[in-house]
Amino acid sequence: MPTAVLTDRERTAVQAYLRLLHTVRAAFDVSPGPPEAARPPVVPPAVLAEAEQALARAGLVGNEEAFFRLLHTWCPPDA
Repeated sequence: MPTAVLTDRERTAVQAYLRLLHTVRAAFDVSPGPPEAARPPVVPPAVLAEAEQALARAGLVGNEEAFFRLLHTWCPPDA
């Protein structure tokens, strides 16, 4: 359960990051098969752009330490 009080922009940035994370994980979760059938994982540019824009609106661009501290407080790893 979230313990930090986030602004709307911070919450949007965290949610966009989590969507990006889930998209990347899904892209790398390829079914086993012959090597020649494997394709490189693709992350849709729109998902990456959404995360970048949300971070910018929240004033967190270039301040990854503050963002990840905020993320860890709002969404702890054991949750």
